[in-house]
Amino acid sequence: MNKAKRTLGAVTPDDFERLSQLRKMQGLALGLLLAMAVVFVVSFALQSRYPWLGYVRAASEGGMVGALADWFAVTALFRRPLGLPIPHTNLISNKKDEIGDGLGSFIEQNFLADEVVHAKLSEISGARMAGDWLQQQNHAERVSDMIANASLGALTVLNDNDVQELIEALVRKHMIEPEWGPLMGRALDSFLEGGHHEALLEVAADRLQDWLEQHPEAFDRMVSSRLPSWLPSIAQRFVDDRMHAETVRFVQAVRDNREHPFRIAVDGFLADLARDLGEKPELQAQVESFKHEVFDSPRIRALADSTWATARAALVEMLEDPQSELRVRMLAALQDFGGRLRADSTLQYKIDVWVMQVVEHLVRNYRHDLARVVSDTVRRWDAREAAEKIELQIGKDLQFIRINGTVVGSLAGLAIYTIATLVILPLTS
Repeated sequence: MNKAKRTLGAVTPDDFERLSQLRKMQGLALGLLLAMAVVFVVSFALQSRYPWLGYVRAASEGGMVGALADWFAVTALFRRPLGLPIPHTNLISNKKDEIGDGLGSFIEQNFLADEVVHAKLSEISGARMAGDWLQQQNHAERVSDMIANASLGALTVLNDNDVQELIEALVRKHMIEPEWGPLMGRALDSFLEGGHHEALLEVAADRLQDWLEQHPEAFDRMVSSRLPSWLPSIAQRFVDDRMHAETVRFVQAVRDNREHPFRIAVDGFLADLARDLGEKPELQAQVESFKHEVFDSPRIRALADSTWATARAALVEMLEDPQSELRVRMLAALQDFGGRLRADSTLQYKIDVWVMQVVEHLVRNYRHDLARVVSDTVRRWDAREAAEKIELQIGKDLQFIRINGTVVGSLAGLAIYTIATLVILPLTS
């Protein structure tokens, strides 16, 4: 307890620095009081021999009274002077809860008021400041490290089985449970209306033509295998060459002519398929059966599990390595975003307005709770510790009250004695 009293609960280096300054000021105030006492004793003893010392005695007497009165006032804030149970002392300990409630109410009404928050947010451009901050390499690296560490923490905490079950549940809800037939029909119909299949057919025909021209022998073997064995070889070569040339011309015509009968037939087939997928229950049932057969396959589930495990391991490796492609791109993206924030005033305005609206909404709805944090924190403090914390913070400045009281008391004592000696005493004699 004595140690706590000496240190006033100081913990950090800043606290001990404040404590040192407080002790110095207390020593100065006490030194002035002792000086006044010494002057009073000397002047009181010698004033009969040297009448002018009466003025000195009065000044020192007033100084002692002022010093003692202000010492009592300052001490009464934090503890009982001399340990005596004097009423209305040890005020902070006795009124701790009321002080906390008042401080919380003061903060709520004066610092968290709507107009105060709005005015303060209007003065600053948080988006531009964030852009300037992110433009600096070391700041962007810090943010990148924070994101990487947070992601690593999440990957470490997450249970693989739980993640896999969550992914499976989401896939089943959003991909497996809905009927695919009507959905595929609408998608295919939209695909056809946009003419996207035309480009796809042209690419397929172009690739097939390239393959036929680069691998004629493979095509010849495929055709020859279908011809009768008794057909002479010269006839087989003639048929192979003719079939190969006609096939190349056919594929080329399909690629170049959008009105080709084959392309028209494909358009009709796809249109019929889109309509049947949306209207024919038997085709829809076949699609649903195929869907469940695929997704309920143990191989597919094992593939999904191994895919997650592989992806997780790759993510962990890249997040741990500051030189990985992911980390490098993340850092570049943060700096690019900072540059855009600096240069784009419209984006700055949008972000600042959004932040202002969010902060004002939070303050408007939770300012009482924020203020309660202060009052509840003070309530949880021990009464003696609360007094010590406050004394440690403001005690140094309060010692000036004692010093000023000593000086003012001396001047007041001197003035009173002078008036009494020079004005009142002649009138009564």
